[in-house]
Amino acid sequence: MEVTPLHRSPPARLLELLTHPQISEAVCAPPSQCAGEEKRVGTRTVFVGNHSVSGTEAYVAQRFCDNRIVSSKYTLWNFLPKNLFEQFRRIANFYFLIIFLVQVTVDTPTSPVTSGLPLFFVITVTAIKQGYEDWLRHRADNEVNKSTVYIIENAKRVRKESEKIKVGDVVEVQADETFPCDLILLSSCTTDGTCYVTTASLDGESNCKIHYAVRDTIALCTAESIDTLRAAIECEQPQPDLYKKMNQISLVHYQPRINHCGPRFVGRINIYSNSLEAVARSLGPENLLLKGATLKNTEKIYGVAVYTGMETKMALNYQGKSQKRSAVEKSINAFLIVYLFILLTKAAVCTTLKYVWQSTPYNDEPWYNQKTQKERETLKVLKMFTDFLSFMVLFNFIIPVSMYVTVEMQKFLGSFFISWDKDFYDEEINEGALVNTSDLNEELGQVDYVFTDKTGTLTENSMEFIECCIDGHKYKGVTQEVDGLSQTDGPLTYFDKADKNREELFLRALCLCHTVEIKTNDAVDGATESAELTYISSSPDEIALVKGAKKYGFTFLGNRNGHMRVENQRKEIEEYELLHTLNFDAVRRRMSVIVKTQEGDILLFCKGADSAVFPRVQNHEIELTKVHVERNAMDGYRTLCVAFKEIAPDDYERINRQLIEAKMALQDREEKMEKVFDDIETNMNLIGATAVEDKAWTEHQEYGLIIDGSTLSLILNSSQDSSSNNYKSIFLQICMKCTAVLCCRMAPLQKAQIVRMVKNLKGSPITLSIGDGANDVSMILESHVGIGIKGKEGRQAARNSDYSVPKFKHLKKLLLAHGHLYYVRIAHLVQYFFYKNLCFILPQFLYQFFCGFSQQPLYDAAYLTMYNICFTSLPILAYSLLEQHINIDTLTSDPRLYMKISGNAMLQLGPFLYWTFLAAFEGTVFFFGTYFLFQTASLEENGKVYGNWTFGTIVFTVLVFTVTLKLALDTRFWTWINHFVIWGSLAFYVFFSFFWGGIIWPFLKQQRMYFVFAQMLSSVSTWLAIILLIFISLFPEILLIVLKNVRRRSARRNLSCRRASDSLSARPSVRPLLLRTFSDESNVL
Repeated sequence: MEVTPLHRSPPARLLELLTHPQISEAVCAPPSQCAGEEKRVGTRTVFVGNHSVSGTEAYVAQRFCDNRIVSSKYTLWNFLPKNLFEQFRRIANFYFLIIFLVQVTVDTPTSPVTSGLPLFFVITVTAIKQGYEDWLRHRADNEVNKSTVYIIENAKRVRKESEKIKVGDVVEVQADETFPCDLILLSSCTTDGTCYVTTASLDGESNCKIHYAVRDTIALCTAESIDTLRAAIECEQPQPDLYKKMNQISLVHYQPRINHCGPRFVGRINIYSNSLEAVARSLGPENLLLKGATLKNTEKIYGVAVYTGMETKMALNYQGKSQKRSAVEKSINAFLIVYLFILLTKAAVCTTLKYVWQSTPYNDEPWYNQKTQKERETLKVLKMFTDFLSFMVLFNFIIPVSMYVTVEMQKFLGSFFISWDKDFYDEEINEGALVNTSDLNEELGQVDYVFTDKTGTLTENSMEFIECCIDGHKYKGVTQEVDGLSQTDGPLTYFDKADKNREELFLRALCLCHTVEIKTNDAVDGATESAELTYISSSPDEIALVKGAKKYGFTFLGNRNGHMRVENQRKEIEEYELLHTLNFDAVRRRMSVIVKTQEGDILLFCKGADSAVFPRVQNHEIELTKVHVERNAMDGYRTLCVAFKEIAPDDYERINRQLIEAKMALQDREEKMEKVFDDIETNMNLIGATAVEDKAWTEHQEYGLIIDGSTLSLILNSSQDSSSNNYKSIFLQICMKCTAVLCCRMAPLQKAQIVRMVKNLKGSPITLSIGDGANDVSMILESHVGIGIKGKEGRQAARNSDYSVPKFKHLKKLLLAHGHLYYVRIAHLVQYFFYKNLCFILPQFLYQFFCGFSQQPLYDAAYLTMYNICFTSLPILAYSLLEQHINIDTLTSDPRLYMKISGNAMLQLGPFLYWTFLAAFEGTVFFFGTYFLFQTASLEENGKVYGNWTFGTIVFTVLVFTVTLKLALDTRFWTWINHFVIWGSLAFYVFFSFFWGGIIWPFLKQQRMYFVFAQMLSSVSTWLAIILLIFISLFPEILLIVLKNVRRRSARRNLSCRRASDSLSARPSVRPLLLRTFSDESNVL
């Protein structure tokens, strides 16, 4: 695999970075361990069928983990403490807990119920919501854990639940079923012991891969025969890495994946029979069937479980679940700190001024309020502290604890709009979108970087054979291969011709040097081809090359009993015995086969990257082919060079012995195999080269950098010295200069590392990951927002995501429409809550200057308790669920609207200060407007004077009407629900005030509000004052709306001109990257 920039002229800065000396050092850097490889310790022994290998010894069961998969967060036992701990991490919840304890232990001016009841309500509602969401995860886990599997016990098929599988059990898997754990293939229904597997949910590859059983167990294809097997498997302990170790970077041409590298696995099976000695066979990735992969085109297989449950490679590549917190929640905490500081300041000011006021003896102890002996003996410092706490309690409603329950309800209820959206419904799978967690709705409107799985999510895995050259002579034709199937089209074009024998040798190399298999008259992934032959391979490139050879008259007919059959241009059948396959890996960047002709000649055919093949062939053969390779690479094609050599019988005996010894090694097997391969693939003769076009590549030409998993291992897992740490920063600089970056052949944990690296950039950009397979789960869990696609690759990604949608195209509306509206709604909700609570408490603070700082409440206790719970909660909840300041079609058609709210724009310091000063202005108007009204000694015709509770009720009435009408002015999308809750809330307040003051309540010690509200409204002066104060308070807002409307009409007139002149930046910064993602260009990281 190569790390290749797009073959166009890159920016000067990109070239500068690519030629940086530290990048040059990275090219020659030492091998770096894959993620999780450093944990490799020891081996495990697995007894097949859990049978003792010796008839004289009893089998002792070993202790391994069970086969349960757990993606949930809570259990029945830890839910309460864990959930309470997470909730009390919120500043407001913890603060109100302290206030409640203070009210319980200290004599305060308000009852503990005023803070305890709202807190209990918030905690309970949040716990119920989060418990319900986790129950959904438990239910999804149970669907997997309780699924039916068949185990072979005592020569019979025994039906069990998946979670009951134990290491050593022999499992029967039938066609189109997923493997319930990691299995070693023992046998299949085919005579050659092979099976076809799709690992799309693990590595994103949608093509079929071929796995093999060792030849000694091929015949054991029934329950009775497989139960007679006595064998022990020695293998390494569970490891998370899915790919073999890679240790080299090459900044050269973009090369095809010519063979699936496979999961990293090293093992050995010892088979015991009646003979005294066991037969040992090596086990490798080709024998390992991974959990989550699907059996295809094979009726059934038998395999032995080697890794189960959370020790399978799929589970080990999961990131641990963590509590995701949105940027809005972080802003809320920051605002709470500011308001907490305001609260402490108010309490400190009032406490200080109280003792300044009491420094005069008359004010300290007036004749009508003499101190008790205990009060006189109390330490002054202790009394000051108690007074400080009392003022804290009096002003504590400036911290809006009810905001949290409103936010939770808004998120929970708002999430249903995603599930109900008909545009997300997919008829093919008969499903729509699903919300797994509603805590991140608003984060959908703040995404800066999109990380997407490529294969199956963005591409269709389509390859085309374009041309080839033989001894420098160009041959051009077209053959197309799509997702494991092939077809031909287009004319043949010859540019001069090579020698006939060299042509045939080149085409034989294409027909023999691969891992393609034949399926006759069968379907692969639901598709068929008109021709009789169906080619299946782990790499679409290989099928394109085999079909390219067929276009020129050489047809690969399949592999039968270890012999590869080829039909030549003369319609003659040639057979070649396949002696060895030297598999492709990203270190060698080539693969080879050793075959024996019918005449007894032994030949090696090799194909690979030009940089991997040219140093191993004759120098005089390179120049003509190199010209074609470089030109094809500049055109964006995937190039391969083809070489061969003859092997003498004596040399083959030595090579065969070395290969067998290396394959049997348990320790350092890869290194030993690489050394043998390196010795074999020398002194070859170059024949020619091929060019294959990746349709996904040509359709997405905006990628500025392509990088693979081996390179990322060097960058991300480098040592801690300063020079190595610079690799990551250089890599980031390169990425920032690219329109988009394509990362390929990555282990799941590497995907998570990339996401984490971008998350830690300056400014903490918001990341979103989207994928459709289990290999995407780690990055989905790591990113701020995780999206799973309900695709063909299983439901692991969808089950572990925050949101799941049927198609990648649904991401556009999910972000540009739903995300935009969610953010605008909740940002307005947060600012509105702080605004209305400051309006609520500021008059209470000002009142202390006129009551001798005596901690006298301005409002009745019922008003204190019900202000946030009943009088002002429903209008803002309805607004935060239904508001559409811009219609959906406009939002989805103009991504620039999304950019206007990016970077948490509505919760920055500027908007926060605007709302704060607005609240301070209105709170001041409420208090002093009413105060000036009370300058008249009597407001009634009978000369009766109003008291302090009437004063407070007038202030409260103006307050409730003003903050509710402020929300009405902000509403752009009116529904009957908005009308009902806004006007209904005002009507309820009036009704409650009449009702609360119109009855003598027997459970109250004091009836201070009796008939206050009714008598207050009997005065015409009071009516006029209330209306005037409401108008004065809202006048700045009304003026601002008028100015905005004038500006909006002016903007509409110039809109067409602006659209014509505006253009997107060619090199966008962080946020324009997302903007371009949903425009005409495809830009994802």
